[in-house]
Amino acid sequence: MNLETFKFEIDGDGIALATFDVPGRSMNTLTGQVVQDIVALAAEVASNDAIKGLVITSGKPSGFCAGADLGEMNQSAGGGAAQDEDEQTKLKKLFDRSFVLNKTFRELETCGKPVAAAINGLALGGGLELALACHYRVAANDNPKLQLGLPEAKIGLLPGAGGTQRLPRLIGLMAASQYILEGKSMKADEALGLGVVNELAPTAELVEKAKEWAKANPNAKAPWDEKGFKFPGGVPNQHPKATQISTMGNAMISSKTYGNYPAQTNILKCLYEGSQVPIDAGLRIETRYFIDTQQRPEAKGMIRSLFVSMQELSKGASRPAAPAKYEVKKAAVLGAGLMGAGIAHVQAMAGIETVLLDISQESAEKGKAYSKRILDKQVSRGKMSQEKADGILSLITPSTDYSQIKGADIVVEAVFEDTELKAKVTKMAEEHLSDTAVMGSNTSTLPITGLAEASVRPENFIGVHFFSPVERMGLVEIILGDKTTEETLAKTIDYVLKIRKTPIVVNDFRGFYTSRCFGTYTQEGMEMLMEGIKPAIIENVGRQCGMPMGPLEVSDSVGLDTALKIGRQYAKAAGVDANEQPSSQFLAWLVEDKGRVGRKAGKGYYEYGDNGKPTRLWPDLSDKLEVKVDECPPELKEELTKRFLFRQCIEVARCFEEGVITDARDADIGSILAWGFAPYTGGCASYMDLKWGIKAFVAEADRLADAHGERFRPNAMLREMAEKGETFYSRFPPAKQEKAAA
Repeated sequence: MNLETFKFEIDGDGIALATFDVPGRSMNTLTGQVVQDIVALAAEVASNDAIKGLVITSGKPSGFCAGADLGEMNQSAGGGAAQDEDEQTKLKKLFDRSFVLNKTFRELETCGKPVAAAINGLALGGGLELALACHYRVAANDNPKLQLGLPEAKIGLLPGAGGTQRLPRLIGLMAASQYILEGKSMKADEALGLGVVNELAPTAELVEKAKEWAKANPNAKAPWDEKGFKFPGGVPNQHPKATQISTMGNAMISSKTYGNYPAQTNILKCLYEGSQVPIDAGLRIETRYFIDTQQRPEAKGMIRSLFVSMQELSKGASRPAAPAKYEVKKAAVLGAGLMGAGIAHVQAMAGIETVLLDISQESAEKGKAYSKRILDKQVSRGKMSQEKADGILSLITPSTDYSQIKGADIVVEAVFEDTELKAKVTKMAEEHLSDTAVMGSNTSTLPITGLAEASVRPENFIGVHFFSPVERMGLVEIILGDKTTEETLAKTIDYVLKIRKTPIVVNDFRGFYTSRCFGTYTQEGMEMLMEGIKPAIIENVGRQCGMPMGPLEVSDSVGLDTALKIGRQYAKAAGVDANEQPSSQFLAWLVEDKGRVGRKAGKGYYEYGDNGKPTRLWPDLSDKLEVKVDECPPELKEELTKRFLFRQCIEVARCFEEGVITDARDADIGSILAWGFAPYTGGCASYMDLKWGIKAFVAEADRLADAHGERFRPNAMLREMAEKGETFYSRFPPAKQEKAAA
């Protein structure tokens, strides 16, 4: 038997050992070749009388199997059918292709010999499904990184290799639904308690334990293949608790997803329908819903952005090939406010010696205390030892002495959004920097080329835009000034990767990419408010279309005084009198007359409790605004949803046209991670590409422009793309980078 991805041997007792070890990869995944090899394995075990049982383990120290190869899946989704085939034939071919893994695992499960899995680490997605198709599972109790789970729902998919059928048959529908719907993982002890694994053992003993079981159980079967099998906890329509899965499940999913995530709905269908039939029929039901889910634009967009692109960018895909990897050992942060303190914290967490500077020692110490509070919380929750926390904290040196910057590999200024102040601290820092060090500015709006004028080495100057709270937000927007070199970009990407953030790279423009596009969401909310749409309707539709919060609550979080200031600046730059604009007049009334500046003051569009959370919309908003629309029928909800999403996408298209952003991956990942653009879409570019198609998007945008204003009018680039049948991923593909030096 010739296997490419498994090592195969038979011991003296007739127990075969199949060691899963995909060549050239650090982690096993279920590629097409792996599936072929498992088919061959199942056939060999079933037909070879010398084989009395089978143990499957991993040859990778990283773990058992991380699941299906999503990159391969992303490339092949929807393919394989000839253009002239009728729909029935296409669907049959698609089903047969999608059913292969289910069929293969079922053949393994029913081979007539005992099959055991020795799980040494990660077993996720298809990896756990492979283990569940074995009759017995032994997991390592000495590997803290071991996780078992079915995370498919997190990227818009559902388990497609028996996960929705075997896990409920093992632990019951109620327990299984939580893990499948939410994509939660479990540790070894939890898995044992639930019955997902049968035994725990040290890694060195896993294979031997599995072999012992196989020898002792020659007639092993899966529980669901035993006569008289019954679901643990019962099935819907027969047991009250199990019935809750169908009666309450839909309501729960709807309240959390607003119907935007078809995977969760289809998972519920798999659970309910699959529980009513034998497992072979259940597996076919699962495949049917898997195909439906996989073909949706939501799944295609989420796989592409949240898995494939995220992985690529998090590994430095945008990094120029030269120079060699830049090792940041020491860094300085200028400004110990909320943002600066957060940056200092993530640097220290990455093992970087950090100097945190401010105008007073008290302010600098306060910035360091920010890290202490975070670390103390982790220690109190048992997530970190006190010794480790103390070591991290010791890396932060609060100071007012700029000479301590000497030897820093990178400096990030995080002072107030004031050009003169930023120029001042840049000059003070550069007096102590080497010619090779990077000077970075954390700014959300000020053009980098202008800020670089204060630098003696503008080629080393770059924008490094963090998001608040820094320790929780996973994105850093890197902005290139006119004189920024590729070497500086490469060094900055290395820094961002070291602090475990995902970088996107954009070109210089006021507001750059993220701040500029993010603002359109709150602006559209303001437009709706001026039209007399009830504030509660605006907020609810904002959340229901997939944004993390309504536009008014977002405005409160940013600060209404900040929004007023920025609006006046933009109006001045455009040669417009802000005082003549109704929206500006209203905002001025709210901020300057009523003192309602947002969450930081405990009052803005919302009223806030002592915990800083909104309690209700301010009732007196109606004193200044006449509510003309206080009902929201489905057609209005659909229109408002389009307005929110299209407004943001139109601005993204303008950023592409103006050269602010040049890689579709950066556009998608930036839109999701920076300002929370509806994740189920895969990001702004994918929403236009996959949900609509550019031609249909342009037509609908024109309709919105005619109905609501020129802000929705598509630009010339979008019209050209529509005419040529282009997508953002075809017109702005990932930049081809040579492999960076080690």
